[in-house]
Amino acid sequence: MTFIRVFPRLLRNFFVCLLSPRLDSPACSIEEVASVVELGSTSAHPSPRFPFLCRHIFSVLETAGSPPPFSLYTVSDSLRIQVRRWQDACLQRHSECGCFDEAPINKKLPKELLLRIFSYLDVVTLCRCAQVSKAWNVLALDGSNWQKIDLFNFQTDIEGRVVENISKRCGGFLRQLSLRGCLSVGDASMKTFAQNCRNIEVLNLNGCTKITDSTCLSLSKFCSKLKQLDLTSCVSISNHSLKALSDGCRMLEMLNLSWCDQITRDGIEALARGCTGLRALFLRGCTQLDDGALKHLQKHCPELTTINMQSCTQITDEGLVSLCRGCHKLQILCVSGCSNITDASLTALGLNCPRLKYETHTKTPVTDNTLVQLSIHCPRLQALSLSHCELITDDGIRALSSSTCGQERLTVVELDNCPLITDVTLEHLKSCHRLERIELYDCQQVTRAGIKRIRAHLPEIKVHAYFAPVTPPPSVHGGGQRLCRCCIIL
Repeated sequence: MTFIRVFPRLLRNFFVCLLSPRLDSPACSIEEVASVVELGSTSAHPSPRFPFLCRHIFSVLETAGSPPPFSLYTVSDSLRIQVRRWQDACLQRHSECGCFDEAPINKKLPKELLLRIFSYLDVVTLCRCAQVSKAWNVLALDGSNWQKIDLFNFQTDIEGRVVENISKRCGGFLRQLSLRGCLSVGDASMKTFAQNCRNIEVLNLNGCTKITDSTCLSLSKFCSKLKQLDLTSCVSISNHSLKALSDGCRMLEMLNLSWCDQITRDGIEALARGCTGLRALFLRGCTQLDDGALKHLQKHCPELTTINMQSCTQITDEGLVSLCRGCHKLQILCVSGCSNITDASLTALGLNCPRLKYETHTKTPVTDNTLVQLSIHCPRLQALSLSHCELITDDGIRALSSSTCGQERLTVVELDNCPLITDVTLEHLKSCHRLERIELYDCQQVTRAGIKRIRAHLPEIKVHAYFAPVTPPPSVHGGGQRLCRCCIIL
């Protein structure tokens, strides 16, 4: 085993000491994270943990055997030579006196390599390392180690000041930040964040209900490199936000506006005109959107590959047909709950979007004709959801399963609550050799015998079905209340 192969393991073993119960280390709290990030300082004296950590990495290096030529892909040749010399010197001292220096790491290892080691750590471990010594504080809080931060585990405790302090500490290094579920974060702290972290590319504000249009104005003004933005359930977001993003964040590729129900076609028009490179757009629950919004996307966003319009009840065939004619690269489409979508628009989808891979039609009045068109024109189709599509029959599944996509690509089919589906469908699906999962909940004409046969033919397949338990016979002992043995109390 070469040294490079064991290097990540060495790092994990090295830093696991910080988490070891033997060191009486309590779980890292949000107060610890906040204080470390805010103060950026620690005791002048090394922590009692420090010698133990040093000895531990030495012992791991020793058990790795005689060190072969050091190889680290991102380290320069001169740095490799320095590390090799340091490693040889450590082993020589050990052979001469049988012990290691208590704390040679900070003095002997090049800073570049120490930073590389710290780059393997998450936020919690970095904050713990920052409290070991002043030298480690500087290394742990180096901005290059804070390029990607996820604070979801602290969502109930994160306040605006924490976001502000992180932004000041990380500055231009930060590329990705997730504040998902951080209900206390508001516009003021996000303005400070935008001013300090101008290289941010991925920002998740899912569930940050205090966020308003003001935050999007700040992002537009300072964060021109933003590529992915999640505003799910930020219910105060309106068309003004989309206008701001279109003006200042023209590199935007993914935008999630799910359940932002103030958005209308005017906002989508502004967004489409400014962010022409948009690839993924999530509009679940945007109930004010109509066909006009899709026409603007068709005209200005030819790179669109993913769109989710679940529960956009005003969308009709007219809008979806327009979208298909302009967005030929579409791969993922969800129109679940769009009750005005029929076979007409889905036929156009098949004709115009041959790259389609995942399609969801839950609770739409589509028929077997849609499956026929998809089987002919969408050879890359991998997953199809037809839940609650009550007009689908065995004939439609036959067309799908006998097609190229059915036999070579299809991995998931969801047919739950399709009352016309029978065991014949399962016989047709036997020819779908790559099929991994079938949903058959509440398909009352599907039997256990049919499921058993397809499982015998495709042993790796997962079939999710439900069969109502047989009603137990009346009690022979009369009127006393009894517990049904078929029921399970959860």
